[in-house]
Amino acid sequence: MAAPRGKYFIQDKLKTPAAHHTSYQQLWETKWKKPCEMGVYPFMFASIKDFEPIVESIIKKGLKEPYDWDEYAQMYFPKAEELVGRAEEAEKASEKEKAEELYLRASAVYRISRFPAPRSEKQRHAWEEGKKAARKGLALRAHPIHEVLVPHTHATSGEGAHIPIFYHLPSTASASSPAPLLIIMTGLDGYRTELAVWIEGWRQLGVAALVVEIPGTGDSPALANDPTSPERQWSSLLDWVGQQEAVDQKRVAVWAFSTGGYYAIRLAHTHPERLAGVVALGGGCHHMFDGEWLDEVNHLEYPFDLATTLAYKFGYGSDLEAFKREAKKFSLLEDGTLDRPKCARLLLVNGTEDEIFPVDDYYLALQHGPVKEARFVPERKHMGEPESFFIILEWLYKLFGIQGNAGQQMSTIPSRPKY
Repeated sequence: MAAPRGKYFIQDKLKTPAAHHTSYQQLWETKWKKPCEMGVYPFMFASIKDFEPIVESIIKKGLKEPYDWDEYAQMYFPKAEELVGRAEEAEKASEKEKAEELYLRASAVYRISRFPAPRSEKQRHAWEEGKKAARKGLALRAHPIHEVLVPHTHATSGEGAHIPIFYHLPSTASASSPAPLLIIMTGLDGYRTELAVWIEGWRQLGVAALVVEIPGTGDSPALANDPTSPERQWSSLLDWVGQQEAVDQKRVAVWAFSTGGYYAIRLAHTHPERLAGVVALGGGCHHMFDGEWLDEVNHLEYPFDLATTLAYKFGYGSDLEAFKREAKKFSLLEDGTLDRPKCARLLLVNGTEDEIFPVDDYYLALQHGPVKEARFVPERKHMGEPESFFIILEWLYKLFGIQGNAGQQMSTIPSRPKY
């Protein structure tokens, strides 16, 4: 633990419920309205004018925890369907920019409909429709982003045949002048359809980028309940990367967000010689699976029921108690991962007040195995935003040996709807 006497760094806050758990109205007013206005996580590609009438209807209906996820998801469908219809009309009229924006706005509405994970029939429908809209919108961009189905050549029985990714290779890249590659690993609720928002900023710097989902989320083919399945998925993905002649194989790095940080730490230890560097932002490795921690997080920083969502993600369905009993099988301390003799260059970044994954996990990681780098952002919660992004971007610029302006790159993230 980071605090004395075996206590979490935020021990004194564990019993204090966050206001947004009392109702959807409080969720919107205290946590979601501002990022929606800004067009940032979890509202990438969004327009607040699409969400305001939905929010009004949900508040009028009085939705609150525990949510009926089908009822919740359905509230978003009319607006999402309207946006898709308008996008199709614009596309037919050869209004490419307008169609792109409307498809991506539709994908944002479908995203919040299936948020935080597609656990019900209608949320699964939202995920499928959101993917369709995102694919169309990203393909219409001035610099198109396309989906690639990477062969899962290391798959075992019960795993899918492909790893779907969104990928963009800058036009300046070639076999004679290969580009660095950033592999972006998604988190618990942010999938490839929205983290693709980062690709344009890297394109402008001549860096190739791909977005891939972690086991148990999105369309990852890996077995969610198998602690060793990540190794197979990453081996298949890195084999594919190794076949890309226009990618500089000596400048391949990973940036993983939130729950993806857990997988990044694991990857840095299991495939250390295949990566120039790894960034784990807001992840965990051991204490994130503590029963004491999981008993409290459903009422803390996360918008919804974090522990229950993690149980679903790790392959336990709705059986939260079973997940709590067995969660330590995923611990990177208890399985020996942290004490492996080799580790890729690894940067650990988080906010000290994280109420999703305890910052204590990064202190623990620093005490085991090869030397790692770390930066903790004081008085910030999960992922240490926004300061953490600038810290990481500067680190990656140096790793890739490129010149970049973090502020300028960050300006490519917020959505700016025109239509």
